Amino acid sequence: MLDEKETALALKRAKEGDNEAKELLLKHNSCLLKSIVKRYLNKGVEYDDLYQLACIGLLKAIAGFDFSYEVRFSTYAVPMIAGEIKRYLRDDGSIKVSRIIKKSAKDIAAFVSAYTAEEGDAPSIKRIAEKFGMDESEVVFTMGSQRMPLSLYDKGDYKDEETGEMVDRIPSQEDPDALIDRLQLKDAIENLPEREKKIILLRYFRDMTQSEVAKAIGVSQVQVSRIESKVIAEFKARLC
Repeated sequence: MLDEKETALALKRAKEGDNEAKELLLKHNSCLLKSIVKRYLNKGVEYDDLYQLACIGLLKAIAGFDFSYEVRFSTYAVPMIAGEIKRYLRDDGSIKVSRIIKKSAKDIAAFVSAYTAEEGDAPSIKRIAEKFGMDESEVVFTMGSQRMPLSLYDKGDYKDEETGEMVDRIPSQEDPDALIDRLQLKDAIENLPEREKKIILLRYFRDMTQSEVAKAIGVSQVQVSRIESKVIAEFKARLC
């Protein structure tokens, strides 16, 4: 691997669009890429495909790295590389649309239709976000769900379209993985039994302690802890 000084120089060149510098970084980080790929073998995806995904993750890390982070590039790159692979394994390249998202998409479509008929022009994404209490990125994702399942890495509908991949058109700085997880979390909470739902909402959306939650709903702190652990474990299993 390159030393820190050589890595910094190559990163500066790569971020300026130097393809040779990108190839240099890929070549000299091959051991790192292989070590990460090995963790995800025997999951139904060929080694070469996993390695390609790891390379994509490294290239994204190069593009997103900022020297002001004051961390080694490898420290920043590892979660980016692993995240690229995990996203593919989890979603098989596509996003699975939940019942809640489908309902939200239907409600948004009805609002857009009524607004357009009344105002003579379609509402902006910002206006829709305000109406439904969503982030603009969440609105884009939800409206697009009517064409699901599809890949965040699909190109546009037309062969001559040069707008790039869907993920690059979401007007948000939020990581796509985080957005999808947040939407899945909403769906998971919606389907919880009433008591479990209340505990999770109070703990993670009202920042209450387990003792405060226990007092609010009339159960012991031990019960709150047990229910919370159970729900989190189920949610993690759902995402894996």
